Amino acid sequence: MFEALSDKLTGIFNKITSRGVLSEDDINTAMREIRVALLEADVSLPVVKDFIAHVKAEALGEKVVRSIQPGQMVVKIVHDELLKLLSSGDEELNLNAPAPVCVLMVGLQGSGKTTTSAKLAKRLASKNKKKVLLVSLDIYRPAAQEQLAQLASQIGGFSLPIVKGEKPASTTKRAIDFAKKGGFDVIILDTAGRLHIDQVLMDEVKEIKKIANPTEVLLVADAMIGQDACNVAREFNEQIGITGLVLTRIDGSSRAGAALSMKMVSGVPIKFLGLGEKLDEIEEFHADRLAGRILGQGDVVSLVEKAMDNVDKEDAEKLAQKMMKGSFNLEDMLSQLKQIQKIGSLGGIMGMLPGLSKFSSQIEAAGGDKLIKKQEAIILSMTIKERRNPDIIKASRKKRIAQGAGVEVHEVNKLLKSYEQMSAMMKQMGKLGGMSKLLGSSLLKKSPFGGMPFGGMGGKLPF
Repeated sequence: MFEALSDKLTGIFNKITSRGVLSEDDINTAMREIRVALLEADVSLPVVKDFIAHVKAEALGEKVVRSIQPGQMVVKIVHDELLKLLSSGDEELNLNAPAPVCVLMVGLQGSGKTTTSAKLAKRLASKNKKKVLLVSLDIYRPAAQEQLAQLASQIGGFSLPIVKGEKPASTTKRAIDFAKKGGFDVIILDTAGRLHIDQVLMDEVKEIKKIANPTEVLLVADAMIGQDACNVAREFNEQIGITGLVLTRIDGSSRAGAALSMKMVSGVPIKFLGLGEKLDEIEEFHADRLAGRILGQGDVVSLVEKAMDNVDKEDAEKLAQKMMKGSFNLEDMLSQLKQIQKIGSLGGIMGMLPGLSKFSSQIEAAGGDKLIKKQEAIILSMTIKERRNPDIIKASRKKRIAQGAGVEVHEVNKLLKSYEQMSAMMKQMGKLGGMSKLLGSSLLKKSPFGGMPFGGMGGKLPF
């Protein structure tokens, strides 16, 4: 997400922060480069002009020019302006109404409304303990209603029984009556989309909105929509009146400037970000966290939240206790690999770590997630005895393990070397008395990935 923009901004900031003094020409040059970077990231021209004007006015002030670290001050100004651009202060989903509360999902065809509806239902059920009814109002796209029913089944949720030939307005009325009788807290109405904005679509959504009286009208938009983002946001807002944005495929676009443009043009907050195809890959929008990611400063809070949601606490505690005792074998390494995969892609995890986001694209290019799968396959090809006593793995065993995992022997050797480095680090941790003291140890710098089991990725990272 935002890799291209993040990389370019990081490069610009590196130039200005390395200088002790900044002239007006230096700042003007940086502003021009930031302007180009934003435009290339698909941020619309009016938004870019307004953003640069605000940043430049602040950057040329005496507070920056006379600062001890003027470059750092410029970075802070860009961060603060980006925060103003993204933040609205009302990003939380509004469910403050008598049950059943209606949430209306609108957008163009192919934007991901149906999948997002299911994702939102799952999130509300698990996080907010709400009983959610999913309702498909799309009578035009083949099997659209069946698709939502199937997604509801996958998440263990509820969908309104399908009545063939029923009009969307009648379905909406039936859904409200069904939800009241069934004790549902929230109704999510998944409306039909079109390949382009047309008046028939708008009139239908207006009628549904009038019947449902939703607390939220969420425009679901593909983050890769590009410069057309502003037109889509403006049209839906002017004709329907949207209350929030949900940006999908945010993980698939390295530019994703649509996020900035749509927020500015519509004047409504971004509520959620869709991060992948899985039904749990949706997260609440936090302006400060996204600003940090765009500027290459990471997002540790979101990473911790992901870990808390996906990693088994009991398993993590057992592993932590073994680490503290300096005990670590290949079964523990396998457990760690599985936990990492639960949190997300390796590149995505790196993108959330301060100072390491610039390596995320390198890791993805080097096949980071494939490497984890490969390492997992190698360990699974071993016997229990070999996993618990890696020292017994000699030439003949390595050959058998490689054949079982479908890899070459040298890849088994790479895994074992990575394990040895991790094991040495765990033993050192036990002696030093914990992670805080380990961080100062030279062993951490020798580890191919700061203590993570990713050796043999085609070159060590520089830390």
